[in-house]
Amino acid sequence: MHQEILKSAKEAVQAAELLTSDTAVSFIDDVSTLIKNAFVSGKKVLVAGNGGSLCDAMHFAEEFTGYFRKKRSPLPAIALGDQGVMSCVSNDAGFEFVFSRQVEALGQEGDIFVALTTSGNSANLVHAIASAKKKSMKTVAFLGKTGGALKGVCDFEWIVEGFPFSDRVQEAHMASIHIIIEMVEKKLRQSHSELLNELLEDTQALL
Repeated sequence: MHQEILKSAKEAVQAAELLTSDTAVSFIDDVSTLIKNAFVSGKKVLVAGNGGSLCDAMHFAEEFTGYFRKKRSPLPAIALGDQGVMSCVSNDAGFEFVFSRQVEALGQEGDIFVALTTSGNSANLVHAIASAKKKSMKTVAFLGKTGGALKGVCDFEWIVEGFPFSDRVQEAHMASIHIIIEMVEKKLRQSHSELLNELLEDTQALL
């Protein structure tokens, strides 16, 4: 059993090491800038996933609306996981529309839709991204395995390849989510500092 544990632990480390790749670093930098700019512009982030990925989506959103590492104002992020809405839409229209209906109801131009799917083939996320694009929202996909049907569809994507099961992919996704949130907070503080400096310079110029 110890060997099995070590095998799984080494796989988890391998998944985490993917975060150091140029592709992952660029994705994290680009997405954190995208989200920061959306917040500065008064826009919001909608996040969705199925099963464990829905749990990750909820974690993603609550770190923005709550706190991450430092106290700050809440930031507008919504995980599309309301049980009443999902059961209503599933019953009336079909489970493949549980997220797209919410995107149609809540999404606005300039908002961001984030999809978390280890297969890239979840029909409800495919429909949601199509709805987001129709509303001129930016789209981000956290994918796994080969990327599936969503490969190459979104404005930004990261594919965690090399793992046949969802658990390792989700572990890498969650680590990248934490880093993105950290970077968003740092970029927001930097933007506020730059704005303050500009205001001070304008004030000094008037004196």
